[in-house]
Amino acid sequence: MPTLEFVRSEIERMRVQVSRQRKEILQLRRAGISTNSADALLQRMLDKIDGLCADRDRMKAALPKPKGKVLGGRKW
Repeated sequence: MPTLEFVRSEIERMRVQVSRQRKEILQLRRAGISTNSADALLQRMLDKIDGLCADRDRMKAALPKPKGKVLGGRKW
């Protein structure tokens, strides 16, 4: 099972790829080239990011909750 840090880095990496893909699609549209397959790839990438975000949220919720100690707080 991947670690929380791995999932976070994978989300960030995929977001960079999505940005590049959007720029490429824009260039193709300006050149008058069909973008159907590029749009489909972009949608698959976005769906993968959504899945990774859901995994991240599940993993984050499963972590033990930190105790509510405040630095310099009163000790009763």
